[in-house]
Amino acid sequence: MALAEPLPSWNDTPTRAAITEFIDRVTGDGPDHLPAEQRVATFDNDGTLWCEKPMPIQLDFTIRRFATMAEADAALRDRQPWKAAYEKDLGWLGAAMVKHYHGDDSDLALLMTAVPEAFGGLTVEAYADEVDGFFRAADHPQLGRPYMTCSYEPMLELLRYLEDHGFATYIASGGDRDFMRPVAGDLYGVPPERVIGSSLTLDYRHDDEGSGLLYKPQMEFFDDGPTKPVRIWSRIGRRPTVAVGNSNGDVPMLHFAGGPSGPALRLLLLHDDPDREFDYTAGAEDALDQASAHGWTVISIRDDWSTVFPDHPRSEPRMP
Repeated sequence: MALAEPLPSWNDTPTRAAITEFIDRVTGDGPDHLPAEQRVATFDNDGTLWCEKPMPIQLDFTIRRFATMAEADAALRDRQPWKAAYEKDLGWLGAAMVKHYHGDDSDLALLMTAVPEAFGGLTVEAYADEVDGFFRAADHPQLGRPYMTCSYEPMLELLRYLEDHGFATYIASGGDRDFMRPVAGDLYGVPPERVIGSSLTLDYRHDDEGSGLLYKPQMEFFDDGPTKPVRIWSRIGRRPTVAVGNSNGDVPMLHFAGGPSGPALRLLLLHDDPDREFDYTAGAEDALDQASAHGWTVISIRDDWSTVFPDHPRSEPRMP
């Protein structure tokens, strides 16, 4: 029986060939052969595995909580980011991330300060339940799809293709580790112990009601930019051989892949399909320059993917 063609949602382009040729090279018997223990792949999440426009999914989840807080406390309505959440000002919220990727963290600092205030005191289980409930009920505001169907079908195929060739696949994201973990299995087939991301500080509690972990109202680390290689090494103890990202914040991870002399496949996703997804380069300008300078493989959603999202009946799109 003939084996199914790998990566069926990928068009027959040089990009697809670059992926399959690299995997054949490092899993074959040639000089670039990698033993199984060195086959590590790291994927960014927002904009790489799932849709990040008009704002990252976690930001939607978080601003809903900010809005609820502002409803209850009028004093918050003049403070960012509660003001933007209360007024549904998606422009301010989206611009905060773009400014971060351009080196201006003034607005992101406001978000990073507010997030611990929003979730401090919750147990890890209570937070996971809130995340799971959000994903089961919420739709994308423009695509008219449940968030559970906003992962990229070709990336799911790439995860399985790598695993079929002996790669351990990890998520290394600037997003909250514990926001991704409750759904990473269902969405991506990636278990929670392979999710690396940002985190609030945790505190252990033991009392008459039992033991548990609670979030403290402070960030432990923000897993983006130069922090990504640090977190990857601290969690895995190896450099990735395959690294996949889409923004300036992923550049250090892509450089880190393979080391100074080892084989590496560095993939950068370009959002250039306004008909099926979105068309933007804001926050990815440096990454695209680096890809051009160093010969990284750029994935064009428009040209390289025959399908973007998993099959699912669409509801009526609703604008934010």
